[in-house]
Amino acid sequence: MQRHSKSCTFAIAIGWVSLAHRFTNDADAALDVMQETFLYFLRKFPGFRLTANLKTFLYPAVRNLSIAARGKAQRYQATEAELEQIERTPAEGTAVALNELQIVLAALSGEHRETVLLRFVDGLSLAEIAEAMEIPLGTVKSRLHTALEALRNDKRTREFFGK
Repeated sequence: MQRHSKSCTFAIAIGWVSLAHRFTNDADAALDVMQETFLYFLRKFPGFRLTANLKTFLYPAVRNLSIAARGKAQRYQATEAELEQIERTPAEGTAVALNELQIVLAALSGEHRETVLLRFVDGLSLAEIAEAMEIPLGTVKSRLHTALEALRNDKRTREFFGK
């Protein structure tokens, strides 16, 4: 029984790390964001009362902490010596090209892409997305409709799905 509980907890944590990674594009920063998110959650105790789905409660925290971590990383400026060291270090492999579907998703605006990913990758309902993104339900529906229309009209998406 305890083994099952540990594996479920691990799977949930991986989902949050994956979400943070989508925002930060950095595996280490995503782990830091997960740690900060759960510290945020623990600071709510005692007296915490969950009145919504845990996903919709934690999503804004993960999003905001991820954006802050990404901003902090972008502010970092390398010194001349560090830049020279990076240039001298051989690449550890070739960069993997993004597949066509990822390129199409990247072409969507951030708001539209985020709505699509929350709906179809994270499995949130429209109401949960609205609550998590702190926007009206109608805006979620509009963004999802616009994003799906753009995906349907893109030649690469039709080729990917064989239509």
